[in-house]
Amino acid sequence: MISAGKLEKSRPSAGTGLGRHQARMGYLFILPTMLLFAVFMVIPVVMALYLSFTNYDVLSKNDWIGLANYSRLLQDNLYWQTFLNVGFYAIVFVPLNLLISLLLAVLLNRAARGVKVLRTFYYLPTLTSAVAAATVWLWLLHPEYGMVNGILSAFGIVGPAWTSQTETAMIAIIMMTLWQSVGSNMIIYLAGLQGIPDYLYESARLDGASRFDCLRYITWPQLRPTTFLVSTMSIIGALQLFDQAFVLTQGGPANATKTPVYLIYQQGFNQLQMGYASAQAFVLAMAILIFSLISMRLNRSEESIL
Repeated sequence: MISAGKLEKSRPSAGTGLGRHQARMGYLFILPTMLLFAVFMVIPVVMALYLSFTNYDVLSKNDWIGLANYSRLLQDNLYWQTFLNVGFYAIVFVPLNLLISLLLAVLLNRAARGVKVLRTFYYLPTLTSAVAAATVWLWLLHPEYGMVNGILSAFGIVGPAWTSQTETAMIAIIMMTLWQSVGSNMIIYLAGLQGIPDYLYESARLDGASRFDCLRYITWPQLRPTTFLVSTMSIIGALQLFDQAFVLTQGGPANATKTPVYLIYQQGFNQLQMGYASAQAFVLAMAILIFSLISMRLNRSEESIL
């Protein structure tokens, strides 16, 4: 048997010729990826940061104005309203997303005939383009000819104009995004469920625990890191919501479904205020970064407790 010391000595160090050759080859292999990352990520971010301190309007102006765009943001009520819109969206969407995804995962976490087909069926909406899915949902939610109002009318309920009323426009977006996202989160929960040791359930059953007790005292605590991951991704996705609001409601009515990304798009590409749009984008990026750092810290503290 080779001892650990001899094995350590047999490895080429970075100072030897072989070690330097391996290091050069490693850098050579990652060079294309790093170049693509620099061209498509680093350089555009630096340019956007510079533009956020200018009054660039695509056509002519590109004057340095310092923090004027950021001071303008502090008085932009519409920009902060978009954060309230996605806040309402997240409050309703995230709990429903977690609940439906978990229930589907629990129901499909068994070896039975047709289970794989059902998993595929529930996952398929995730593969659908958001624009194509929103276009289909636009027909489904049509106030006169849509299938949703048709089903409601069969029960004697007069369906609303889903995408044209301030009370229901965001609900329409939530329904569409739930349909498209529960499949991917169901797969994540399935992976978490299959990582729970079977002996925990066997011991609980021997002690007379019911299925609900197993779900409450074993499944849910064991899935806490998975739930944290899914909820964090869902909230970050809420802050980046764009396609659904763009196709379904165009940010209306009365800006009730306008999101930060949609407002940035309008500011930059419709009104050609690229400098101000860049400032808005960086404030949104900082909000996502701060939320991600807080989530990572909470997750680490949660793991240390467990």
